Amino acid sequence: MNPIQNDFENERQGGLATWTPRITPPIGIDLTDEQKLACAFRILANDGFSENISGHITWQLPGEDHLLVNPWGLWWDEVRASDVCTVDTDGRVVGGRWDVTPAIHIHTELHRRRADARVVIHNHPYHVCVLAALGELPHIVHQSGCVYDGDMAVVAEYSGEIDSAALGDRLAAQIGDASVIILASHGVIVTGPTIEEATFRAATIDRACRLWLDVRRHESEPLELPRSVVTGMKASILERGSDVFFAGAVRRLLRADPDVLN
Repeated sequence: MNPIQNDFENERQGGLATWTPRITPPIGIDLTDEQKLACAFRILANDGFSENISGHITWQLPGEDHLLVNPWGLWWDEVRASDVCTVDTDGRVVGGRWDVTPAIHIHTELHRRRADARVVIHNHPYHVCVLAALGELPHIVHQSGCVYDGDMAVVAEYSGEIDSAALGDRLAAQIGDASVIILASHGVIVTGPTIEEATFRAATIDRACRLWLDVRRHESEPLELPRSVVTGMKASILERGSDVFFAGAVRRLLRADPDVLN
């Protein structure tokens, strides 16, 4: 049986321009920036984005030069608000009780080059790493993957640990304006303008890679998503979904692990 196909002639707009909710369920409490970032670490750890002690998230708040970041040595699922460190634009610790990895330069140079990259998330989720080992990007084969349309890139050269500003600057130049970057034989970087959007996109990239790896094992060619709907779907999922996802994920987290706010 052949699937029924719809050929939409006009591009669908989607997003808040098409429908804006009157009200959305709140987190229920006001969070500090450090509490929001600590929640992001645990949300992503719970979704399988993290690899034991590896990875970092930096957040450069609007109008600020310094960055909030996780300390070296804590797993993502144990980070609390009081563990969050502050570093300057050169990666030097200026606040907090812990040390920070020299791999912070993956982040500092992206923040320096990219005004849109207020949040930079890096880790090694498993299915992303399978594609990283192949030097490939996932194909967009499901509507949820539309959030990555036009945003993905592969940095094919593996250069080992990024532990200096010079190496970080070189990587940032290779990345350009992409916001989802698979690093060959390494992992992934996800950037975003807000902690909510960046966390949302990071939380679903490994699923997109896993889905593509499962689909490519079949002999049949996957269905193509019509270009006329991809842009609208991307707008709808990101513009309506990012804040709602983050609020719901934080509510779920606080029911199980309220100590994250300490």
